[in-house]
Amino acid sequence: MSVESGNTRSVVTVRHAAVGYDGREILHDVSFEVGAGEVVAILGANGSGKSTLIRTILGLTPLTRGEIDLFGTPQRRFRDWARVGYVPQRLGAGSGVPATVGEIVASGRLARRGIFRMSRAADKTAVRDALTDVGLLDRINDPVTTLSGGQQQRTLIARALAGQPDLLVLDEPTAGVDAASQEAFAAALSRFQSTGGAILLVAHELGPLRPLIDRAVVVHEGRIAHVGPPPEPAGHHAEPGHDHVHPHAVPQATGICVAPTDRIAAS
Repeated sequence: MSVESGNTRSVVTVRHAAVGYDGREILHDVSFEVGAGEVVAILGANGSGKSTLIRTILGLTPLTRGEIDLFGTPQRRFRDWARVGYVPQRLGAGSGVPATVGEIVASGRLARRGIFRMSRAADKTAVRDALTDVGLLDRINDPVTTLSGGQQQRTLIARALAGQPDLLVLDEPTAGVDAASQEAFAAALSRFQSTGGAILLVAHELGPLRPLIDRAVVVHEGRIAHVGPPPEPAGHHAEPGHDHVHPHAVPQATGICVAPTDRIAAS
């Protein structure tokens, strides 16, 4: 890890960001920060704009207004994408050429070593370490199509970890997966954070990830409704597995509260 542990350095800074499609603004004046070693959750209902926000941070959706910095560099000039590990919602294992778990995870090394360089001992070690971290080393030679949905999602996290990033960006990592995989996610992310890594994740519910979250950014109708500790689950959804966040359960922010403090790896 090249990022120092603690929240003394900014990994992601979003200032007054706005994003729109076809003349309609989706995100309005969004500002927040993720520090080194910090876990920040982007929460909100479906359609609130949280996934659009993540895609904008990754440079996959253009800004209409505002600024985004990655590791202190304006996003438009940022080139060191090996420092960013992206974990999408689904593997899409049913399409394309069949691959083993090990091959999928090894692809996470490409941004760091380059497409045309041969795999080295360090690459193989990183793949094995990442699979060990998510509890799937014993499946390294199995076709990824033989895994459960939760195991496939763990494979995606291993792919991102194999690239040895400084920032993990995860889009709904626990959506629709089994409890055992959710616990494995939480353990792997906790270990990553302990080495100084920063984590930015999108979630509709937190479940086992809740104890890891330093701050939550709640998005409601394209605006920041809350920045701070994760809101408590509302009433009858408080039992495990139903940790949904309701926009009416958090205060509307009067100002943005910022805490002190294939170019994407594994995309």
